[in-house]
Amino acid sequence: MRTFRFVTISLLLMLSTALPWLASMLLTDIFAGLAVLSLFVLTVHGNRISRLERFSLFIFTAFGAATHSATLGVLFGLCIVGWMARPLLGRRLPLSGLAQGSLTIVAGSAMLLVANFALSGTWAWTPGGYGVAFGRMMQDGIVARYLHDHCPQEKLKLCPYRHELPATADEFLWGQSMFNILGRFEGLDPEMSHIVLRSLAEYPAWQAEAALRATGQQLISVATGEGTNGWIPHTYGIIERFVPSQVRMMRAARQQHWEINFDYVNWLHVPVALASMLALLGLLGHAVIRRRFDGLTLLATTVTIALLGNAFICGVISGPHDRYGARMVWVATFVVLIAATRHFGNSEAQEPPGSS
Repeated sequence: MRTFRFVTISLLLMLSTALPWLASMLLTDIFAGLAVLSLFVLTVHGNRISRLERFSLFIFTAFGAATHSATLGVLFGLCIVGWMARPLLGRRLPLSGLAQGSLTIVAGSAMLLVANFALSGTWAWTPGGYGVAFGRMMQDGIVARYLHDHCPQEKLKLCPYRHELPATADEFLWGQSMFNILGRFEGLDPEMSHIVLRSLAEYPAWQAEAALRATGQQLISVATGEGTNGWIPHTYGIIERFVPSQVRMMRAARQQHWEINFDYVNWLHVPVALASMLALLGLLGHAVIRRRFDGLTLLATTVTIALLGNAFICGVISGPHDRYGARMVWVATFVVLIAATRHFGNSEAQEPPGSS
């Protein structure tokens, strides 16, 4: 890619997507989209880059997978689809690349387990267990129904509070709710896991409907800025406990006084994100009609699968949040911009000399 086109794409991404905000926040969200791109390069084009570059991409992809369970789930799903598509794609999807990409999932899982052990002293996939999934089911009304059906027979800690459950998972997990009274994750995890597993078995149709609805809502929840505001009580507690010297500066920041307004930003970011996802489908439809499956089409397919996987994992487990969509959808805009620059570049190359 020519330098001018690369700079143009970079500037458009900075202006029209959440990418600069993701890169500047103390969150792992920036690695979600980048890990998808690095896995693609490592798997599809690993034989065209140096050994040092392959090693660097391997470590980066594994680290990206370890930073968030949803990111690991998306990358794992891409690897599974890659192995399924290998007989159809042949040399376009090298076996060595698929093997390297799959090993990043193993390495990322190991990193995750080691990090959790170092921080919590427990070999656990996610300390806190089923709490996030429990919150989503509570938000959909499934937990209230389970408590209504079982409290007369089961002695559950939540039974006395079954008529006082918060409306959202965020209020339950991070607000001043009965979750704190009952011991948070340490005190409620066995009960939450019990309710999650039992309700999956007892209300399968309701669970399936809720999952489908959550996936659809997550796909269109792409606004920039969620979490970048003054309502972060859990973060306040962590900073006050571990880095008290930073409390005064934190409290004085504009962010903590609700002075960062994303309404104007999202007048541009949300339409661009939604249009980019539609354009991805257009690229894939065009490729099917033309019966051409080149590298760009393979990238567009990869990103489309990643977006669907991200929407399913985040929407079903955590519930739809703009933050989960915004951290991945900028990759769709990136692919569309690549396609646009390639199209106009080819048009210029084919233009006869002397024409205007």
